[in-house]
Amino acid sequence: MDETRESPEMNAAQPATPESISVDIYDQVYHLRGTDPAYIDQLAQSVDAKMRAVSAQGGTVDSLRVAVLAALNIADELATLRQRYDALAGSVSQSQTTMRSRAGSLAGMLDEVLEDRKAG
Repeated sequence: MDETRESPEMNAAQPATPESISVDIYDQVYHLRGTDPAYIDQLAQSVDAKMRAVSAQGGTVDSLRVAVLAALNIADELATLRQRYDALAGSVSQSQTTMRSRAGSLAGMLDEVLEDRKAG
């Protein structure tokens, strides 16, 4: 697995050099390369935890089956988070539209008041 994620501190003009990292997932060692070893390790720990939880729930010892079930669980979490994100993004967009409309109305009312004062 090549990891191409860059940390925010990195300068875009200087591409990061991939580093090698060994991670342990479900009692298997994987040698990976990426620009952010801490992030890769965090992902590996998450996958390992998910696989162990699936294994504990189902009592299965077949690592391929555990991996597929863990992947399905992770995909479900991702889909749920995307739905929540989309709902929140829509809500924010609607709020922004409402705020712009209200700001426009208030600006119009303020213009009327200022015109009345100017005329009077």
